Amino acid sequence: MSSQLMDIGAIKGKGGTSASQLAGAETSQYLTFTLGTEIFAVPIAPIREIIEFRELTAIPMTPAFLCGVLNLRGAVVPVIDLSARFGRKRISVQRRTCIIIVEVELEDGLHPLGIVVDAVNEVLEADPAHIESKPSFGSGLRADFVAGILNLAGRFVVMLDLARVLSAAELEHLIGAAHNRSASSN
Repeated sequence: MSSQLMDIGAIKGKGGTSASQLAGAETSQYLTFTLGTEIFAVPIAPIREIIEFRELTAIPMTPAFLCGVLNLRGAVVPVIDLSARFGRKRISVQRRTCIIIVEVELEDGLHPLGIVVDAVNEVLEADPAHIESKPSFGSGLRADFVAGILNLAGRFVVMLDLARVLSAAELEHLIGAAHNRSASSN
């Protein structure tokens, strides 16, 4: 298995696709992935790459969902376990476990963040007519984490609101801690 599983830039087209372009498009692209037996989707705009799971450097005294950090071409990248972030048990690393690298906007700019998932499935193109509003109950997630539900011929896929899942205030603290610890070890 290669260390880079999917070139998101190639899927999005040269130069990538901004969130505003996706919002105005007739169809939008979403990356689907699995956590346990459930399928989730996120917009591809903030996704930079998908890599196979690799050994992480653990950071003590951090939230349970922070797996540690990895070195991605010289950058210190915090990695969270999305299942644990949702209050579920941590992901058991298997053959298809991978890390989705996203960019999150913080006060001092864009920062990379890794999200561990059980498996990446596919990129879907969804017509806005197939996107249902988020339910007021169910799915075992905080309601603010859900952006909507993709209705694909009777198959429902939960669309996550990455901005809420990856809360900026919390991530600033996590990213700052990771950078401070790596700087002090040099």
